[in-house]
Amino acid sequence: MTDHVEGEPASDAGEAEGLAPDSDAGEGRRNFLTGASALAVGALATLAPIGAAVAAILDPLRRGDGETDLVLVTRLSAVPEDGTPRKFTVTSDLTDAWATYADAPVGAVYLRRVGEGVRALNVVCPHAGCFVGIAPDGSRFACPCHRSSFDLDGVVNDPSSPSPRDMDALDVEIRNQDEVWVRFQNFLPGREDKTPV
Repeated sequence: MTDHVEGEPASDAGEAEGLAPDSDAGEGRRNFLTGASALAVGALATLAPIGAAVAAILDPLRRGDGETDLVLVTRLSAVPEDGTPRKFTVTSDLTDAWATYADAPVGAVYLRRVGEGVRALNVVCPHAGCFVGIAPDGSRFACPCHRSSFDLDGVVNDPSSPSPRDMDALDVEIRNQDEVWVRFQNFLPGREDKTPV
């Protein structure tokens, strides 16, 4: 046991006891700063998914009314004059987050002369999304998947046809007397209403 003389510095044990309250306060501050930093990092990490969700919710507003631009499909001279439907591939410039693709195929349409104009029908069956073909006798459109049947105007012509609606007609414009322009869109299958995708 050591003797303590007044006026002399306190022993190591006394110093440790004297510093204990300051040491606890420093430890408390460190714990508080560690917790606050973790909370701030967690809040920042949460902002990215919340921002993505808000962007996804507001995306339809950014896109506008859903109207698409007309695209040049073919020349009028390529559409048979006798009213026989002919299938044409629709191409358009596509842009994603990384690249732009010029004249990329986006779908197909049947074009058919009707009087002085041209009628355009999307080749996708409104029942389940299969591609509609022309029947071997050329008198109608027929879907190979579930036997939906349509007349040459795209109207369901068989009461047992599973298609909930007629083939999807598309807007057509003839420009410069020989250019066939179509407002190409796809629509949700399996519904009575024509809802753009």
